[in-house]
Amino acid sequence: MKIVSRNEELLREALSCIPQSSSRTSLSSYNKLIRFEDISAAAFKIQCGVQKTPCMYSRLSKQYGMDIYLKKEFLQYTGSVKERGVLYLLTSLPQDQQRKGVIVASDSNFSMAVAYHASELRIPVFVIMSTSTSPARVKMCREYGAMVISYGTTTKDSQTHARRLAQENGYLYLEEEDSAVYLSGLGTVGLEVYEQVPKLDAVIFPAGGHCGLLAGSAAALKHLNPHISVIGVESESFPVLQQSLKAGHPIEDQACSNHHFYGDVSGLCFGSNSLQLTGKLVDKVVAVREEDILISMLRLLEYERATVDAEGAIGLAALVAGKLPELKGKRVAIVICSGNLELHLLQQCIARALALDNRVCRFSLVLSDCPGDVSKLLEVLAREEARVLDIKQERMFVTSELFTVEVTCTVETRDKIHAAQLRNALLERYPTAAWMER
Repeated sequence: MKIVSRNEELLREALSCIPQSSSRTSLSSYNKLIRFEDISAAAFKIQCGVQKTPCMYSRLSKQYGMDIYLKKEFLQYTGSVKERGVLYLLTSLPQDQQRKGVIVASDSNFSMAVAYHASELRIPVFVIMSTSTSPARVKMCREYGAMVISYGTTTKDSQTHARRLAQENGYLYLEEEDSAVYLSGLGTVGLEVYEQVPKLDAVIFPAGGHCGLLAGSAAALKHLNPHISVIGVESESFPVLQQSLKAGHPIEDQACSNHHFYGDVSGLCFGSNSLQLTGKLVDKVVAVREEDILISMLRLLEYERATVDAEGAIGLAALVAGKLPELKGKRVAIVICSGNLELHLLQQCIARALALDNRVCRFSLVLSDCPGDVSKLLEVLAREEARVLDIKQERMFVTSELFTVEVTCTVETRDKIHAAQLRNALLERYPTAAWMER
């Protein structure tokens, strides 16, 4: 957590509430030496303010050849694990600052958590959002109890305005970073997973630039049992954490995306403290493709009735992609940390995932424009047990001979094997059929 307004003084007061040795007199030294006791203190302090989410055995276990337990952090009130770190920070602020209020400038899960918990604690809270923010996010933040102000066309404009308001009015400007307070709050996930699943072999976390959850939870898990493997998963398109670990310092990857689909998994690496903890305590960091994330979202929706975003699904994506073969036969927990995907994006993601999973297929072929030819095609599809989702006929702009019709058909199949069987049956009857690749 980055505290910009009077940060040194305020955070020292906040940290005075947390058990620490007398040798830790500065913020930097405290951050580097985050202890198990700090995480335990955070767990005690936030226990009445956040959900102790279930960590349940998954039906996906048989499919991937291991005992999978899903830690369902998307069930938090705001749909995100970020509530843990935010609540611990807010409750640790001095009363004087709590009376004056806090201010944030983004439409992220972090801002949503600040909006909700600050309101619950009766701390005045202001959220500055750019005019390009989706109306649904603005509405949600207001419903949590924050005063939402639209300003500027970019996030940078909103942040500049928020800093100015903080300076003029005495608000505390909060920006997600990796202070000891924030990491300790996030690390409580590791404590809960350890309590809920006995004899754990590995725990998988989302990683990316914002690796506070991975770092804080690794500190808890490795203290409790050094033999538990802690694994981070990030996007192959934005391997910020792997690049930062290799360089030995946080990097600024210009290729990082602000697309809402990726959320924090594509953000910049925000601090050296999380990076140091990750390098020291995390056993492995792997990267997955966007296609694997989409299929993971589909699997969670079908098998767990869990509607999650990319950040929430990326842990399972490592198993979907076959990136962790060493976990076969092991007992594995996966943290499903976020479920805040906008509805229009959710619809696109599921449609794309069905195509990637060979569950929705499309083909085209040319038939003579005679009565009964289309019905014969439908008979073939019915015999192969393919469900027709859409069928279109084109007569005017076909490039083949006269008196023919080009038919494009979209069908639903059970799986990859069923799709291959359908394709062979169509080619046997219609040799010129063109199967449209995804």
